[in-house]
This record gives sequence, C-alpha cells and structure tokens, in this order.
Amino acid sequence: STMADNKDNAATSQERAVGITTLVAPNVPGFRCTIKSRYTDFLVNEISPEGKVLHLTDLKPKRLEQDKGKKPDGNAAVRSNGVESAGDAKVADETSAGKRKDLVATADASKPVSRQEVIAAIADADKETIKDIFGEEKTNAILALYASVLQHPDRKPRDHPLVKSDVIPDKAKRTEAHVAVRRIFSSKLETATMPETPGVISIKAASTRGPSGARAPINVDGSGAFQKGKIGWNELGGEYLHFSLYKENKDTMEVLYHIASRLKVPVKNFQFAGTKDRRAVTVQRVAIFRVHAERIAEVNKTARGWRVGDFEYKKHGLELGELKGNEFLLTLRDCIFDGEEALAHEQRLDLARNVLEQATKTFAETGFLNYYGLQRFGSFVTGTHVTGQKILNGDLEGAINSILHVPEHLLEEQFTAEMDGKKIPQDDLDRAQAIKLWRDGKGKEAMQKIPKRFQGEASIIQYLSKKDKKNGKLMQENDWQGALTQIPRNLRLMYVHAYQSFIWNTAAGKRWELFGKKVVEGDLVIVGEKDDMADAAKDEVDEDGEPIFHPAEDDSAPSAEEKFTRARPLSKEEAESGKFDLFDVVLPLPGYDVMYPGNELGKFYEEFMASEAGGNINAHSMRRSWKDISMSGAYRKLMARPGKALSFEVKSYVENEEQMVETDLERIQKLEGGEGGSNGKAEPSSEGPAAGMKKIAVVLKLQLGSSQYATMALRELTKGYAGSFQPEFLSR
Repeated sequence: STMADNKDNAATSQERAVGITTLVAPNVPGFRCTIKSRYTDFLVNEISPEGKVLHLTDLKPKRLEQDKGKKPDGNAAVRSNGVESAGDAKVADETSAGKRKDLVATADASKPVSRQEVIAAIADADKETIKDIFGEEKTNAILALYASVLQHPDRKPRDHPLVKSDVIPDKAKRTEAHVAVRRIFSSKLETATMPETPGVISIKAASTRGPSGARAPINVDGSGAFQKGKIGWNELGGEYLHFSLYKENKDTMEVLYHIASRLKVPVKNFQFAGTKDRRAVTVQRVAIFRVHAERIAEVNKTARGWRVGDFEYKKHGLELGELKGNEFLLTLRDCIFDGEEALAHEQRLDLARNVLEQATKTFAETGFLNYYGLQRFGSFVTGTHVTGQKILNGDLEGAINSILHVPEHLLEEQFTAEMDGKKIPQDDLDRAQAIKLWRDGKGKEAMQKIPKRFQGEASIIQYLSKKDKKNGKLMQENDWQGALTQIPRNLRLMYVHAYQSFIWNTAAGKRWELFGKKVVEGDLVIVGEKDDMADAAKDEVDEDGEPIFHPAEDDSAPSAEEKFTRARPLSKEEAESGKFDLFDVVLPLPGYDVMYPGNELGKFYEEFMASEAGGNINAHSMRRSWKDISMSGAYRKLMARPGKALSFEVKSYVENEEQMVETDLERIQKLEGGEGGSNGKAEPSSEGPAAGMKKIAVVLKLQLGSSQYATMALRELTKGYAGSFQPEFLSR
C-alpha cells in the first residue's frame, strides 16, 4: 500500500484536535519513520543568543589561579560580611584538603606557627602584587599582621594591629587592593576605605564570628578564594553562576527541583531561557544568584540521568526566551520509502538518499507552518487548551475537573499495566489512583500517592482537602479559584497559553486555506521589521520566543508580549509590491492588546472563538478581573524555516537498541577513559545478518528558532508520517 492510504494514524487525530491540519508542500514525497523510540534519538542543544551551540564539555569547576600557589588557606567559610553559609562551608575539595597540612588548621589547633612559615607559604607572585599596590614598608606591616592573626587565632580582631595604607589616588587601584588582600590572605584580613582620609585603605584582622556570635567553623579546603562579599563575586566574574544542564529523559523542572532541594534554595532562584523536551537528551543554560560552582558541582555525585558543568560567573542572570533557538540531532528509525518493496538493501539506501535530498531541499526553501506542537498542549486525554478555555469562561469548577480528569479504563479494578500492547507508566496509574482516593474523601492518602511531577493535581487536591482542625470538616472544598491559585503560576499560565495556541494553530490552517502562499491586503507584519532598521537575521529567529512555560514569579521579567513591538496591516499596494513575503506575516495569539488581521481571517478569529468549538469566547473582550488569566496576546510568525545547518545521514542498522549518535556525556566519559561512550554504535558489518533484516535510519541535524517545534518541522519533512513511538500515555 502507498502511504497516501494511511493518512489516519493516531498522531494525526491528536494533531487535528489542536488545529494542526495543513502541509505546505504536500506533493513532495515523504517517508514513514518512528521518532523517539529511545530518548537518545532526540538530542537537543540550546543555541545561545550569539549563535553558539551549547555542548556539555567539563563537569568540574575551574579553580581560580590563586588556588594553585601553596599558601595559608583562610577561613573560607567566613564571608566578608561575617556570615558563614553552611552550604558554602561544605564545598570541600577533598583532594586538596587531604594533601595539604594547612597552616590555618595548624594555627587553630593552637600549635605555634612561625612568622617565617607564614610568609614563606605565600606565593612570590602574590607578595609582588601586594608590594606593587602598597609599597615595601606597608607590605611588611601587612605580612606581620597576617602572621599575628594566624599565630593568635583566639584573639579578638581589635587586639591585632591596624595597618593604614598610603594614599592610593586611583579608584581602580583601590578596588584591586581590596580584592588582592581578601584573596591572598584568604579572608583572614579585611579592608575598608577611610572616609576621614580619602584614598587611604585600612587593613585589619577580619571578624571570625558568625551572626550569632559563635565561632564559624574552619573550612580547610582550598576554596579560600570565595567570599560572599560584593568584591568576591566581582572577582569571580559576577554574582550569577551560569552552568549547562545536561539531562536524559527528564523534565527541566524535575531536575531543578532536585538540585534546589539538595542546595536548600528555592527552586524559583534558578533562571533559564526555556524548558526542554522530556523524552530527549538536552543541554541548556541555567543561572542562579550567588551560589558557588563547587556547591552545584557537588550534586553531580548524586545525579541520575543528568549532569551540570561548564560553570561561569556573570554579572547578569538569564531571561526567559534568551536563546537563539535549539539544534536537534534526530534519529528517525524504521524508515520506509514509497516504492522500496522490491528493492535490495543497497538500492533502498539509494532511494532513501534521493528522497531525503529532495525533501530537505524543498523544506529549506519553503519551510513549514509554524504550528505549536503537541507538547504545548500536554498529552492528557483532555488537552490543556480545554482547561484554558474553561478558565477563560469562568467555569473554574469545570477547569479543575478537566485537570483532574482520569480516563475510565485507568480506574477499572482488573486493569493491568498493559493496554493495546502499550505499557502505561506507573506514574500515570498512581495519578489515577490518587485522584480516585481524593474523590472518595481520602485527601491525605491521595497526597501520599500522587507522584511529584503532577504538580497541578497535587496543589489542587491538597487545597480542596484542607480540614478544620476543630471539627474535621472540609474548609474550602468549593473554593475553585483558591485551588487554581495554588498551582505554580507557570503551569496555570500554560493552560491559558494552550488555548491561545489552539486558536493560533486553527487560524494558521485557515490562512493557508484562504490565501495560500500569497501575501494579501490586511495581513499583519511587525512594525519596523522591513523598514530600514530591520536587521537581516531577524527572520531566522521566531520573534515570539515564547517558551512553553513562564516561570517568572512576578511581572518584572519581560514576557514575550512585551518584547513585541506592534503589528500593522499591509495595504493593498504593499501586499502587491513584492517587498513582503509569507515569512514576514504574523498571526496574533488572542488577547486584549493585539490587532487581528484586516481581512477575512480577522473575521474567522471572531467567529471561530465565539463558536462552541472555539470556546464561546469574545475575541475583543479578553480582559479578566483575575489578573493572572488576563492575556494581552502576542504575535507569532506564520511560517518557519530551518537554520543553515540542515543535514542528514542515511544509516543501516539491525538491532533496535543500536545507538546512532554520541551524547555529550558519552563524549566526556570517553575522553576520561571512563565508563560509557560505546553504546553499540558501531555499524554492523555488511557480511553480518541477512540483508533482509537490515533497517534504515536517518540521522537529521536541524536548527530551529526558540519557539519553533521540531515535531512540526518533522511533520512537514516526512509529510505527517513520523509516528511517535509509544507516546507516553498521560505524561506532560
């Protein structure tokens, strides 16, 4: 049978439900294949705003230069503000701690330390630095002070001498002085400017007491270079630690929750540009305020299925949408091409190459409709857009019921974990049972049963099950808005965003049906984009940049809406001038602050949104008294094109488990000669099993803008035949 006979696979019915209906070039041959049969078949690497593809290369924090010289190692746990951070104190670099008989430790064990020993332990280069700043005489006084502090650790700071520098007129030189003293003397000495004598710096023994007046523990570990003080962070490079997060088959938030709990920091302290697919191997940048690389690197020891590395301190954090896009390395398995039935294996490979050559060439030129993919909607039985519709309509009880919806067959007593030959993940069974327990009035048991990753459900159940301690009655069982407010904001927004995306997808298909490739009067374009100020690269990256989640806890982070300037409709003359093409056209995500197209499509928005299928919503009245669900709207490019680095490779394989590509972690482990790095990736020899058993895989490299969906690009490339392997039944 030809592929045309098989239009109706499961993916297409799911896709149609969220408005995904149209192909741009339906007549170019496609091919059937399976994606995501293993998570290593889907590699996703973030592309930074500068266009660099992120790869995990180094799991260890860089040691600062000064740590290399042997020197007395101060009480690194005591920060310049006198506050000891327990977490920071634990960052012991065991190897250096073991190797060094630290002078500070000796001093604290009250064995005498000679002044000569102290001075000899300071690197010559460091002594030169101090001399260069303060001059010989003052340097000797500072060294004497330092020796005194180490020789008499029990003395109060005021019992040690105070050294005053000569006038240092240059501000940069004074900053250098503060940094150098703190670094070289491991925070045993502290510096201050003297208001009464401008340009003079005082150097004295640092306070060794924590906020409660207790002695702060000594941290003999070679991390003496790190302070909590402002200058300490500046010296490192800034107060934000940026790192790469590598994860396999995990949600971004799931991993960040784990790291946050290990570090005992709130998860909202982590910033990232966008969440990444679960069923994939992904690398992305994450930033956190004022946490040292050693502390984060420490969590690698307990990491299962993820790693962190490539640490760098910067002056700024990360904003949502602050990425150029993602590079995908996709392994498409079980590829079948029209007309291959009678061919020998080598001829099938040639056919595969020809089909792909043509398909990628057309795809690079004509692009694809920039649909929101299924991930945007969650793959729950009731799509998240239905929940969003109910929220916008004020049917909050209905919204809660749709979030807590459980398919009947998951509740049947005799239900086994096999259904249609597909394994149902245990999490989904547990979710179903937890919701049933709650409906039976057993809120407490439900909370124990519900898996961690179903945050929305857990928040609602916990809130609605709250009992009055005095009489044991439920206190807020009908406070639907209260319950929805308990859901993390990014998740709550996801429901409403999913509704907007559903309308957008439907409108995009309608636009294609009405006008095809032609630019017409009333089409919207971004103001200023084609006027002289436009920069050519703009088209490549989708302006929307709207990630799937909005973890910003407040409204200060510029949302996708604000990044948007304005759109305007084209006049008849402009539409016909040839100055604009389909890649300039944007469509609105419905909201109170957007313009709808000034043509038949604008009318379609109004009519469809007002219909039963569109949620009975007035397109021109999108403000809501509940601020969180009041959507201003945004614009999204109608079309998307892959970046320049589009390439493919056709490969033979026999075993389904055979891995075709190398992950970043395997590459690191191979370099270290450690475990991993050889997951049976060698191609089978041609004289191996009978040729009839050989299958074809295509490894596709593809770069997309930040809000474009690889699954939607693949749908166009394969003509809708990329079946997802055992879609996770209910997981997001």
